[in-house]
Amino acid sequence: MDNISILVINGPNLNMLGRREPDQYGDMGLDEICRKIKSHAEKRNIRVEFFQSNMEGELINRIQEAPTRFSGIIINAGAYSHTSIAIRDAVSSISVPVVEVHISNIYNREGFRHHSYLAPVCAGSIVGFGYLSYILALEYFSLSR
Repeated sequence: MDNISILVINGPNLNMLGRREPDQYGDMGLDEICRKIKSHAEKRNIRVEFFQSNMEGELINRIQEAPTRFSGIIINAGAYSHTSIAIRDAVSSISVPVVEVHISNIYNREGFRHHSYLAPVCAGSIVGFGYLSYILALEYFSLSR
């Protein structure tokens, strides 16, 4: 698989990064995070496309459509990671690998965030490294060619 293309999906409230709880999520906005991801991807000869939505159904549609256009998915489903069986089922129904990421360390937070419905159906989960969680996920796809 020489031409790797990755869909980076960001879920609810991630459009508020940079303004929302900077002690948890830092002061970098989503646009800046996407620029850093794109820059790193270009160095690895990986094409990336970004999608963000606060709506569960839109996220599911993108996940289901992804295998026709992408080699894999990096997903930060935000709070849906802890609540959405529907997103979990969408991930488990596709043929391309999915890596779950979280900017904050979900295990250092409220108890309800300690469980992810996505983790069991993903290739792996990367949490707690800020925007670098996405970069580490890109490295997975780069090294698993």
